[in-house]
Amino acid sequence: MTRGDGKEAEALHELGILMSVIKTVEDYAAEHQVGKIEKLVLQIGEISSVIPEYMRKVYPAAAEGTLLADASLEIEILPANAECRDCGSVFHATVTGGVCPDCGSRNMHLISGRDFLIKEIVCSG
Repeated sequence: MTRGDGKEAEALHELGILMSVIKTVEDYAAEHQVGKIEKLVLQIGEISSVIPEYMRKVYPAAAEGTLLADASLEIEILPANAECRDCGSVFHATVTGGVCPDCGSRNMHLISGRDFLIKEIVCSG
């Protein structure tokens, strides 16, 4: 497998996720009689299995022919925050390498960073 094939396979992962998100948004729009979607805002954890760059690349193809065809996509990255089980401090785990900056412990519990959420659907009509 070439390097490019790996990226294409990864992008297919994101395409599948986006198609599911678009179906969810379209179901919401139908239920609430929304005429048009202006913007979709997703939140993606910085250590989730979803790659934001690929989401942006495949979004136009996933949205084509749907209620989101003309909607913009906004992605917010959620930091990988952890709580130290020894001292209770909350810190950005990727910045500190998983080490509590207050007590030096590696005994932590990840509280965010693997998330994937539909944060906002901006509608009109």
